[in-house]
Amino acid sequence: MQSADHLNLGRRRFLRQGAFTVAALGLNLVLPPWARSGNSASLEGMRPLTGNVFDLSVDRAPCSIDGRAGNGILVNGQLPAPLLRWREGETVTLRVTNRLPVDTSIHWHGILLPFQMDGVPGVTFPGIKPGETFIYEFPLKQAGTYWYHSHSGLQEQSGHYGPLVIEPKGADPDSADREYVILLSDWTFEDPHRVFAKLKKMPDNYNFQQRTVGEFLRDSREAGFGNTVDDRLMWGAMRMNAADIADVTGATYTYLINGHGPQDNWTGLFKPGERVRLRFINASAMSIFNVRIPGLPLTVVQADGLPVDPVETDEFQIGVAETFDVLVQPDDRAYTLMAESNDRYGYARATLAPRQGLSAEVPALRPRPTLTMKDMAMDHGEHGATDDSRMDHSGMHHGSMDHAAMGHEMDHGGGAAQQEHKHPKGPGVVGLAMNPVNRLSERPLGLQDANHRVLVYTDLRAREKNPDVRPPQRELELHLTSNMERYMWSFDGLKFSEVDGPIKLYRNERVRLTLVNDTMMPHPIHLHGMFFEVVTNEDDFKPRKHTIVVKPGEKMSVDITADAVGDWAFHCHLLYHMHAGMMRVVSVIDEPAPV
Repeated sequence: MQSADHLNLGRRRFLRQGAFTVAALGLNLVLPPWARSGNSASLEGMRPLTGNVFDLSVDRAPCSIDGRAGNGILVNGQLPAPLLRWREGETVTLRVTNRLPVDTSIHWHGILLPFQMDGVPGVTFPGIKPGETFIYEFPLKQAGTYWYHSHSGLQEQSGHYGPLVIEPKGADPDSADREYVILLSDWTFEDPHRVFAKLKKMPDNYNFQQRTVGEFLRDSREAGFGNTVDDRLMWGAMRMNAADIADVTGATYTYLINGHGPQDNWTGLFKPGERVRLRFINASAMSIFNVRIPGLPLTVVQADGLPVDPVETDEFQIGVAETFDVLVQPDDRAYTLMAESNDRYGYARATLAPRQGLSAEVPALRPRPTLTMKDMAMDHGEHGATDDSRMDHSGMHHGSMDHAAMGHEMDHGGGAAQQEHKHPKGPGVVGLAMNPVNRLSERPLGLQDANHRVLVYTDLRAREKNPDVRPPQRELELHLTSNMERYMWSFDGLKFSEVDGPIKLYRNERVRLTLVNDTMMPHPIHLHGMFFEVVTNEDDFKPRKHTIVVKPGEKMSVDITADAVGDWAFHCHLLYHMHAGMMRVVSVIDEPAPV
């Protein structure tokens, strides 16, 4: 006769096996209707959550990723979270209930709202405690493609993100016969905190694409043996890795489109000759994607939710948290939508097809790119630097190099700018870009030699005149800093917990913020609560964005009108960089700027 303990053990095994089976049985058990493959419906048939009042519940739930059972932090039990569809000019109410055993939150990414509704624990509200419901309520001042996600810990990595679309109150100039949300993300079956712990111990833990002997021989043939040896010795002296493109890679990530892995092959149907709008959102934690649809030109019409003059291209890079709206007009055949991670370690893919069951060839992954001296801002010959600006390689790994930090203060009376220098030192600063340059017109890493059109930031031009065309009253400079060996990320050498106070702006002040990337990685930098104009030129139609990817060794500027009083997060949107300390608070003070 079996014992009660043995029977209980068997019952527990049965329940666990049953839960696994339910999780693995079909993605549509978890996927929201808008994200299901083969949805041939038009705008109205995508079945988003619509209206003015929404009930959202955050909890752990089983999910299936590329045919493998997982467990995530999901909204309304769905991965991705429900598509929310709002209308400009209305007021929305969102009742968010936390069913987790820990605090949670939702940040409405790119949405202009009162700072108390922004959803950043410790900055704008205390967070949502277990068992509690927080009510977000705010008017909608804009239209376009946006998204929402947790701003608590590393929950975003576990599935706590979803898309939202705000329809314009008038006619939509970019309307199409059919549209799809294309939500890109990355998924790991590891605990995100374990991923972070691995990065702290060994930052290249997930990089299995190091430079090889074969590459050394190839480079020797092309550049000469001596030059190649010098190059390798220099990188070694700097304790840096030219193959260090992404911190977290396909070694642990599965790359997703609308919750589907590459094997799932999410499919969007169309009728030949239709104009199809694709709303791209990069909701990943750490992955920058290069997006193309071989054989199909892409017309970019919106960036970060705001209209731009239509620009036709063949490929674009989308940084974490950016959105791009693209129009396509496919022929009567299938196309592969290819979203390749920028380190070429893996990809997400989907299919656009006139009929279910069709697919197109999936392009092979292209060779992994490597960093160059330009990415370390050492390409002096091209930019006219003198020998005096050579880099002190010995300082690169001892944290001994000084650099200018927050600093330029422009005289309000129109006089010459007066510069104040800070010289942060310590374990969080390991070198600086000696000759940083503006790289907004450059193609992203790995796409420089592509034999087709590639979108760059200077291709973007606002479709409407910028709402504030005053010149900057003040200039600030902020450095993006790191110590990769210890996985430390910061602004001006100080992680978030070490900063004395916020960056202070004054109500309606015009500020030019210059970002200098002293690291070897691109960083998608996001400002909450306000859009900024990317200084691609000095005209009145600069592209307005809420997130900008700053290339390695780059010095670029954005103009900000401080029209949103309150406290706002400002951070790198690579989740583990923000978690490590690459974050500040921007406080807009409710008083005019001092004269």
